[in-house]
Amino acid sequence: MTSLGGQFPGRRPADSPFIVQAEENAGQESRGGLKKISDMLEVILRRVDALTKLGNSNDTSHRLEELSSANATRPTFESKLANYVQFFSLLQWMRARWTSDPCYSFYGVDGSDCSFLVYLSEVEWFCPLLPGRNQTTIPTPEPPPKQKAVFQFDVGPLLEQVGARKESLNFMKKRIRMLAAQWASAARRLHDKLQKRRREQKRILVHVGFLTEESGDVFSPKVLKGGPLGEMVQWADILATLHVLGHSLKISVSLKELQQFLGAPPGRGSCPPTGPLPFDLIYTDYHGLKQMKQHMSLTLKKHKCHVRVIDTFGTEPAYNHETYATQNGYRTNWGYWNLNALQYMTMFPHTPDNSFMGFVVEEVNETERLSIQKNKVNNMAVVYGKDASMWKGKDKFLELLHHHMEIHGTVYYDSQRPPQVPAFVKNHGLLPQHELQQVLRKAKLFIGFGFPYEGPAPLEAIANGCIFLQPKFNPPHSSYNHDFFKGKPTSRVVASQHPYAEQFIGRPHVLTMDFGNWTTFNETIREIMELNVEPFVPHEFTCEGMLERVHAYIQNQTTCNNTRPGPPHPTCSPPKSPFRLLPNSSTLSWALPGSAQPSWPPLTALRVLASAPNNSCVKTCQEAGLICEPAFFQYINVKEAFTALNLVCEGVELEMNHLLPAVPVEHKECHLQQDSLLFSCAGSSPKYTRLCPCRDYRRGQVALCGDCL
Repeated sequence: MTSLGGQFPGRRPADSPFIVQAEENAGQESRGGLKKISDMLEVILRRVDALTKLGNSNDTSHRLEELSSANATRPTFESKLANYVQFFSLLQWMRARWTSDPCYSFYGVDGSDCSFLVYLSEVEWFCPLLPGRNQTTIPTPEPPPKQKAVFQFDVGPLLEQVGARKESLNFMKKRIRMLAAQWASAARRLHDKLQKRRREQKRILVHVGFLTEESGDVFSPKVLKGGPLGEMVQWADILATLHVLGHSLKISVSLKELQQFLGAPPGRGSCPPTGPLPFDLIYTDYHGLKQMKQHMSLTLKKHKCHVRVIDTFGTEPAYNHETYATQNGYRTNWGYWNLNALQYMTMFPHTPDNSFMGFVVEEVNETERLSIQKNKVNNMAVVYGKDASMWKGKDKFLELLHHHMEIHGTVYYDSQRPPQVPAFVKNHGLLPQHELQQVLRKAKLFIGFGFPYEGPAPLEAIANGCIFLQPKFNPPHSSYNHDFFKGKPTSRVVASQHPYAEQFIGRPHVLTMDFGNWTTFNETIREIMELNVEPFVPHEFTCEGMLERVHAYIQNQTTCNNTRPGPPHPTCSPPKSPFRLLPNSSTLSWALPGSAQPSWPPLTALRVLASAPNNSCVKTCQEAGLICEPAFFQYINVKEAFTALNLVCEGVELEMNHLLPAVPVEHKECHLQQDSLLFSCAGSSPKYTRLCPCRDYRRGQVALCGDCL
C-alpha cells in the first residue's frame, strides 16, 4: 500500500491539502474530542470482532437488522459501522507504516495518535476536523486571474532560464540561439494571421525527464560523441515554441525541481501535494511520467489530465489502457498510463490517435538558396549515420555507390579512424551544426542505411537541397519482426527508414527503393545525379508551422473534461439522426448545427467512412485523402451512424474493444465502444468493418483541419 488516497474514498470535498503540524497545546476541547474518538473506536472494534465471529449466518443478518432498527432515527448502524471500520483501518495503517514515507513527517506526523488524526482529517480529508482545529485550516487559494498571452520576439530570457547545467542544455541553447531570427519572424507572421485574437496565457511546466540524473541521463555525456540528438532538438524547439507564444514557463531537469514546482512533499508519493496544481499544462516524457508516479503518485493521479507526454514513436490506445492491454496481450514496458491518447505527442505525424508535436527544420533564405543551387556537387554523397556501428556490414553497398560518387561521412571517433568506415570514405568526424550544413549544401545525395528510424537529419538534408535516398523494407519492420520496435506501445508497421519523408514529401526530394536490387540501385544513382531540386521544408516543420500547431492545441485541445461522454445505451437513440449522406457518396457528414455540439476540431470537418474488412481507420481515411480524427469517435459511436451508412443493425452491443465501433462481417450485430479510452484509429481485423471518423487537413499542416486555426 503506497497511497492512502488511492485506497479509500475521501470524506471532504477539498482540492487543497496543506501542511499541518501537531500542536501540543491543542486545548482541552481538542484533547477531549480525541479521547472520545479513541474510546468509540475501541467499542466499534469489539463490535466488529463479535460480528466477524458470527460468520455469514442468518443470525448475523438478524442482529444487524435489530441494531439498525434500534437506531432508526439516526444514520444506519451499517453506514456508521462502515465509516468507523474504515477510519480505524486507516489509523492502524498509520500506526504501523507512518515511517514508510518521509512525506508523513513533512506533514507533521510524529507517531502519536494525535498527529495521525490531524493528518487524516486535515491533509487527506478522510474524516471531519477535530474539535478546536477548524482555525488551523488554510483556505483554498483563488486561481490567479487569466492573463493574455503576448508573442515574445526575444529568446534571451528563455536562454537564461535554460541555464548551462549540462552539455545537453548547452546544445539546446545553441539551437535556440541559432533559430532566434526565424522564431521572431514566424511569430510576427502568426500574430498577423490571428488578427489580434485574444490568446490565454497558460502556466506551463516543462520537465525533461530523460535528462535527469535519476533517469541515468545517458544523453548528456554523448552530445559531443555522436550520441542521438533528435530528442534534444525536439525539446529545444518545444521550449522555444512555448516561450515565443507568450506562455509562463518553468523548466525542470531534476527530480528535486519537479517536486518543488509541483508542490509535492518529499518522499515516495504517498501523500497529496501541498496545494492546488500551479500549472495549466505539464510537458514531460515517459521518464518524467514514471518519476511522477514513483515520487508523487497522488499528484499525478489528481492532475494527469494536464500532462502532455513527448513520445517519439507514439502510443496507441490498446497499449495505453492498462486493463485492456494486460488482458489482451498489449502490455509493454511503456504504455498502460490510462491517458487520453491525444496527450501523447509525437515527433512525426505517424499516429493520428496521438497529437503531432514535431520540431523545426532551419529554412534557407533566398541568397542561400541561390548559392546552394550554384555550388552543388552532382557526384557527392553524404551517408546518414554518425555512429560507426551503423556502417557495419555495408562494405559491398558502399563500394557500389563509390563507383558513382565521392562518399562523405560524419562518424564520431576519438583518435583512430573507425574500422567500419572504408578508406575511400572521406570522414569529417562529428561536425558542429553550421559545418554540417556546409557539407550538406554541397552534397547532391543524402543516403540512409535503414537506421536510425524517423530522425530529423533527412529533413535537414532536404532543406539544404539534398535528395534523400532510403531503403524500402520488405517485409515492413514492426514489433513482430524487429527488435528495435519490440516493447514499444505501438503496432505500427514501418515500410521504409523514414515513412514521413516517403509519404508526405516524396519525389523528387525523396526516393525509396529496394537496396537489394543492384541494377535498380545503379539506375537510381544515375537518375539522382541528373536531377535538379531546390531546398524544401514542409510548412509543418517550419517555425511558423510549429507555432500554429502548438497554439491551436493549447487554446483548443482539452483532456480535462469531467463530463466525458459515456457509452451510449443500446436502445436509446436521438430523435433525429445527426448525420447526412453526402451527394453521390458513401461518406457521412455532420447534419446538426455546429453550436449544438461544441467540439474541437469543429464537427463541420467530420466525415464518416466505413472501412473495408481488415483495414484500419488510419488507412481508410488516408485512402480518401483525409486523416483519422480520434476526437470525433464519441460522436459516431451510435447506432444512427451505422444506419446512415446503410449498415444493418439487427442488434446493438456494448463492448471493450479498440476496433469499435464496428460491425462484424459474419453477422449484422453492431458493436459500440464501451470505454472512450479505447477509441482508436489504429487497428484492423478481417472480422470487422469499422466506423471511421475522418477530417480534412490544411495543406502542409496535417495536424489541423481547414477551420482549426
